[in-house]
Amino acid sequence: MKNVPGALDKRKAYILATVVYEYVATAEPVGSNTLTQKYNLGVSSATIRNEMAELEALGYLDQPHASAGRIPSDAGYRTYVDALMQPEQLPVPERRRIQDELREASRELDDVIETTTRLLGRLSNNVAFVVTPPTESHAFRHVQMIWLSAQTGVAVVMTSMGTAAQTMFELQNDVTPDDLTRLSNALNARLGGKLLGEIKDADVAAAVAEIGLNDDVRVAVMNAPRSARSSETPHISSAGAQNLLDQPEFHDLRKLRSILNIVEEQKTLYDLVADSMGKESASVKIGHELGSDDIMECSVVTVPYRFGEHAIGMLAILGPRRMPYARLMALASGTAETLSERLSDVEIK
Repeated sequence: MKNVPGALDKRKAYILATVVYEYVATAEPVGSNTLTQKYNLGVSSATIRNEMAELEALGYLDQPHASAGRIPSDAGYRTYVDALMQPEQLPVPERRRIQDELREASRELDDVIETTTRLLGRLSNNVAFVVTPPTESHAFRHVQMIWLSAQTGVAVVMTSMGTAAQTMFELQNDVTPDDLTRLSNALNARLGGKLLGEIKDADVAAAVAEIGLNDDVRVAVMNAPRSARSSETPHISSAGAQNLLDQPEFHDLRKLRSILNIVEEQKTLYDLVADSMGKESASVKIGHELGSDDIMECSVVTVPYRFGEHAIGMLAILGPRRMPYARLMALASGTAETLSERLSDVEIK
């Protein structure tokens, strides 16, 4: 055990961990008799009952009804995840299944992401969603300057994630199709491989000056990389919402409807994991930590994956607070690792 709060001695910590384990397995409030009969705690039922009462007083357990057993509170789950839980490894057969299914996906980026999302939803029996890296971390692939008329054109920027941004521009002075072709080549030579967030106006200005075009071209073209790195919400692929129907916590259709509304809204779903974007390690948000009363019965496990050298996206599992955290963290981590490997072989179109 590590980082166990000072209020918890060894016995209380073990009882708390056992309550979490039993409640996750059964979805039924846990009483002292259950712990005495099923687990070798080495103390009487009365002692366990007293310890559970103290854990409730300390805020680690809740009692849904006066005559019922206890269930973990948000603080109880948090302490379990941070200090009491035994980490698990993803079983080899499950890891091979993930590798095989992602290998069977086409080499197109969208297909790999969709396959990963559906697979994770199925294996976790919860809602899975995959968030693409934010545009700031996409690498510049190329720009094509398209001539429309002597004083108008379109700049199309492609990124390492296959996303495109189109910007129409108007000029005060005439340009030829050849001018824009040469400008495209100059920009691609200077900007190729840079992160969108690293591209400066001076980089664009240097390319325009290199081929001797007027300053109004520089001003017009500046908007192309700016548009590509706009602050729009990253794309989110989600799957497995129907799995919530199997969870006892969501038999109340009002609760379920609120959660499904969140799953359907990409911006709201992204907000659940936005502060984890860019992090290099797994994280867990529990109940009220999600910041919404509509989903306070839920938790989210989030794990980063890589696409290329810099871009970091997020892979996440949303389900009830009563989730097998160790198993789902191992599953999410193993899937993210396999996804990162698979993305090294995708085709960007």
